[in-house]
Amino acid sequence: MTWDLNQLEALLSDNQDLVVTKEQDCLLIANSDGIDAWLAISGEQIIIETLLFAKSEVKNCATLNEEILKTHMLFPLTTVGISQVGGDDYYTAFGSLSSQSKAESIIIELNTLFQNVEAFIDAYQIHLQ
Repeated sequence: MTWDLNQLEALLSDNQDLVVTKEQDCLLIANSDGIDAWLAISGEQIIIETLLFAKSEVKNCATLNEEILKTHMLFPLTTVGISQVGGDDYYTAFGSLSSQSKAESIIIELNTLFQNVEAFIDAYQIHLQ
């Protein structure tokens, strides 16, 4: 089965710890800790992304980028990247999986992303102004 947004909205809305809102071609998912993530289907992939912090908040981007590259394997299923939002660059955490993934895999990916966001912010806090 290939997931569509309506099916994913129904799947995630069953979780009482999440608030799921459909926004155009994405789902906005908020957990009980106040972390927001965006879920979109792009071709054969489901992508889940959340903002970590603005690039403008970083003391030295080269130093942070090097630390991210050296520590990325400590955070399962989640990658850090840089995305542009409203003309500003942000460090983001994201995960992706097949649009044919099992429901359990989607839930694991989302929960792991939320857990890793807190860990990323703790780990990289020393690089922020």
